[in-house]
Amino acid sequence: MANSMNEPYTLIIRGMTSADLDAVLTIEQASFSAPWCRDHFEHEITAPHSFPSVAEYNGMVVGYVCLMSLFEEAQILDIAVVPEQRGRGIAQLLMDHAVAVAREKEAELLALEVRASNRAAIALYERCGFVRTGVRLNYYEGRDDAVLMAKNLK
Repeated sequence: MANSMNEPYTLIIRGMTSADLDAVLTIEQASFSAPWCRDHFEHEITAPHSFPSVAEYNGMVVGYVCLMSLFEEAQILDIAVVPEQRGRGIAQLLMDHAVAVAREKEAELLALEVRASNRAAIALYERCGFVRTGVRLNYYEGRDDAVLMAKNLK
């Protein structure tokens, strides 16, 4: 990846900490009409079966993924990238990281749900090998459906 001056930059993916929450909440609020609150992310940081991670670009949090893994199934609970950094492969790297962690935790299936109108996210998940497994009608506020997707990790 390169910045606007065509110079390389450092992007790392690491575990989310409480110190990241202001940046994470800013991204969350810019990304979702019904954003998670600070308490929700604090719970994910401390829960024994949750593995939240951030993407850090030159010291700034530019994206995150919240993964829960319990026994044979893992689930992506939340993922977002700061709007001005979208389309640069950060979400793909976060998804790859989530798949790797789920496999490390010996999950056999990785599931997620996505708003049916979020075509960009659905396309990303399909590129990552997820397939549509169902629909929850009128799941989101505004009566938008949720598309259920899963990836076999075996």
